[in-house]
Amino acid sequence: MSTKNLTLIVIAALILILGGCGCRGYNGLVKQDEVVKNAWANVESDYQRRADLIPNLVNTVKGEANFEQTTLQNVINARASATQIKVDPNDLSPEKLQQYQAAQGQLSQALGRLLMVTENYPNLRANDAFRGLQAQLEGTENRIKVSRNDFNKAVADYNIKARSFPMNILAGMFGFKVKEGFKADAGAEKAPEVKF
Repeated sequence: MSTKNLTLIVIAALILILGGCGCRGYNGLVKQDEVVKNAWANVESDYQRRADLIPNLVNTVKGEANFEQTTLQNVINARASATQIKVDPNDLSPEKLQQYQAAQGQLSQALGRLLMVTENYPNLRANDAFRGLQAQLEGTENRIKVSRNDFNKAVADYNIKARSFPMNILAGMFGFKVKEGFKADAGAEKAPEVKF
């Protein structure tokens, strides 16, 4: 066998090996990207569950004759705002995620105020429907936390793969960009001050 033929065989073998590695790497990036999209869908699903519970909660609370209407209206407005914001999983930019998170945070705050105010209404707290809805909301908040953590883990796994050498070369060639995860709300690093 001549050196020319041997050189061609070595070059062909290298091309096949690199091509195989490239295909496997590309497919791995696609898989990780789909895992991130699925995790995001779970986050949205849990937030939607919370949004679906709110009308029932508001209607139950409305049954209490003297309940603060401003508090109810704030919850209704925050829910409307939060459900209008949609984020495309193909474009999880930091700005869009921050906007989504801010709207959901406003809804969380409004719900928190609503539940705090209900403490002044013993009849409402004794209402089985209200207690059931309150328990469902608490469970949903836990689901949201788990979904957000799962999403952040999926984003971290994807980012590690997309930024690691030599995969970062393939990621750049095929448009796989680093994704953004959920971050703590501004001021969350400070413990709340409790006064009695």
